[in-house]
Order: sequence, then C-alpha cells, then structure tokens
Amino acid sequence: MRAAFYTLGCKVNQYETQILEQLFFDNGFDIVSPDSPADLLVVNSCTVTAEGDRKTRQALRRFKRANPSGVAALTGCFPQAFPDIAEQIPEADVITGSRNRGSLLCAVEKYFATGRRVIEITPHERGEEFERMKAGRFLGRTRAFVKIQDGCDRYCSYCIIPTARGPVRSKPLEELREELEGLAAAGYREAVLVGINLPFYGKETGYTPRLIDAIELACAVPGIERVRLGSLEPELLTEEDIARMAAQPKFCPQFHLSLQSGCDNTLRRMNRHYTAAEYRAIVDKLRAAFDNPAITTDIIVGFPGETPEEFAQSLAFAREIGFAKVHVFPYSKREGTRAAKLPGQIPRAVKSERVAELAQAVEPARRAFLQAQVGRTEAVLFESAAAQGGVEGYTKNYAPVRVPGAGGELSGRVFAVEIVGVGEDCCLGRLAPNQGNPEIFSD
Repeated sequence: MRAAFYTLGCKVNQYETQILEQLFFDNGFDIVSPDSPADLLVVNSCTVTAEGDRKTRQALRRFKRANPSGVAALTGCFPQAFPDIAEQIPEADVITGSRNRGSLLCAVEKYFATGRRVIEITPHERGEEFERMKAGRFLGRTRAFVKIQDGCDRYCSYCIIPTARGPVRSKPLEELREELEGLAAAGYREAVLVGINLPFYGKETGYTPRLIDAIELACAVPGIERVRLGSLEPELLTEEDIARMAAQPKFCPQFHLSLQSGCDNTLRRMNRHYTAAEYRAIVDKLRAAFDNPAITTDIIVGFPGETPEEFAQSLAFAREIGFAKVHVFPYSKREGTRAAKLPGQIPRAVKSERVAELAQAVEPARRAFLQAQVGRTEAVLFESAAAQGGVEGYTKNYAPVRVPGAGGELSGRVFAVEIVGVGEDCCLGRLAPNQGNPEIFSD
C-alpha cells in the first residue's frame, strides 16, 4: 500500500512527518511523493496563517481528484486549533490533532477496516508530557532534525500556536542522547535542534536542564559533527549561554532570531517581550562571540495599527542590523487571537506594497553577507545536485555554496571548500586542494 505525506509549516512539522513516514514504512506502507498515485495521503498541517489552512484544503481536494478511492488523513496544528472547522472538510477521511499524532496509524487502519470516518482530537492540558518520538532516519535528507521542545505560553497577540501546540514541554536529555547516537550511527553528520519555542527548553522543570545543556550534550555525541539550532525567540539568550555555545567547536554560528518588527510600538501590540534595543544588544553579543556568524530573521508587515511611520522604523531597523536573510510576511488575521480584534486592520494592497518594499530594502545585506564569505575556506556539508550544474551544500553559518563540476558522490559528506565568488543567491566555490581534499569534519 502506498502512502504519501504532505507537510506544511515549520521544521518541527517536518520532523514529525519524518517520524510518521518511518512509522508507516515500518508497518508495511511504501512511501511515495505527494505527486504520485497513492492509497493514502497524510497532510501534516500548519495553521499559523490563513494561507496554511488554504493550502491544507487544496492538498486534500487535489489528492481526492487524482485518487478518488484513496484515503485522506488530516493531522497537525489545523485540526488541533480549529477542530470544528476541520471536521467540516469533506475530503478528510481521518482527522487527528497534533496531540493524537501517535495514534494516526491506528486511526488510518480503523478507517481501512470499517470505511467509516475517524475523528480523534484530544485537547491539550496542563502537565502533559513531551511526546515520546525518536527519529532513526530521514528519507532523502543529509541533516537530521531533532525535536527537543514543544508548546508555547508566550501568547503573542497574533499567534494561535499556544492553542495548537499546548503547554511547554521538553525532551529529556537521556532520550536526546539516545536519539542522536542512533542518528550518528545511521551516518548523519549534522543535527538541527528544533522546537516551537526553543529557549523555553526545560521551563517546565525550572530550566533544569536548559537549552545550553541540550546543545552541549549534542555536541558531545561522537559522529555528530555539526549542531545547529532552529528558530529562536531572542529574549532568553543570556551572555553565559552565548559564551558556552561559542566554546563548542561543533556548534554552527547561524541564529534565526525572530524579530517580527523593528518598531517598539508594534512589538508592544504584538505582545513581544523585548524592545528593538534589546534585540540589537543580543545581535551585538552574538557577533562579538562568534567568527562570521549569520543572523537571520522573520518580519511581519501590516500588523493592525501599523502606521507608515512605524513601518518605516521597522524597515530602518532591518537595514541597520544587516541580516544575512530576512523572511518577510504580511500579517495574516487569525481568528481566536487578540490581534484579530484589534482596530486598524491594514488593507491587503498596503500589506503587499510593504512586503515588496521591505524585501527590496534587505536584499543588499543578503548580498553583502554572501560577498563576505568570498576568500574564506569553509567546511561545506553537501546535500544535492544543483539545478545549474555541480553540487550544492551549506557552510556552518548556513551560507549556500555551489561547486560547479562536482558530482553527486559528495552528497551527505563534509569537504573543505574555497569560496571564490557569488552567484544567484549563493556562494560559488571549489574543493580545496587539501592533500587530494579528503573528507573533513567541521571541528
């Protein structure tokens, strides 16, 4: 029986989909791409924006048109946050929430046995434990995502995630060690520690342990040669944490610090827990502690009440920081959040104009970051063949590098590369003449 998986959203969702793929594969399913004919489609949904909901419905409809007798399963954040709406989607034969993810296989088997729709959505509750899951392999990937934290209680005014993901909970260190040892034995060189709100790792136990303890443990696992972090909320990074990270040779100096706005008035309406000045101070500390770090971010434009002057402040702040990359999003109204009821909702056309203006404004910093890599020799983890020819991969600070003329045999391996130029949104490199350039590790 053929099963396809379609994932929307963050790296946590990607990790969880890989766990589900592994579970279904181990129970006799052949895993195929979402575009292939299949007996089952699993949509692991994201509900951060209304666009995510639309793509979820679209994927289910498309699958049913192409596979009329196939079974469609909907899981993840969308049904967890909006169970009544999810139940109204006629194409979904099986619906589970993010808390019922572990029982998805049983729910699908129940549908195949009875032909009757299965809906299992259990609300989150205080005190629930971290969901036990362990990745053993990641189909088609050279780096391994490892979820170490789930849930959030920050309640940013625009965000539905606390409803979709529940309270803060963290993976025990011993379980993390066991998972990483298994991934190292499977040949993975790089582990990316991900979570819904990573700096809250250990909060439910009084920050004993903390995120830095998980980082140090990961760096100590033999065979794991790189340790990278997923998206971070900036305000919980302390000077001690930064110093301890910088002391780890395997740690990758790439920090995706979610900004959302460079204007203090907007940050207050968003219920973010830092000011632009505090954010700038954290960036300065990271740049002082690490050689050649990359600072990337997300910025929302068109938040309710954002005046032209406030947008200009945010744009100027983004220019000032000089991000290696910025993901720019128009504000998306989410029912069930406080921001959905705020006055001063911005017209779609204005949001589109601001997205384009900000994206253009931060592009020079992106090019400057790539240009700053030229002349350096960096360890590159190669991943796949490049569309323009050659092979492409990433440095420790996540600068994309393409090596023209190199072959696919480099995929999944780490080599020294001399950065010699800049192409279209990537660096250009050549294998360093290092005694025939044997494979090296990043430490």
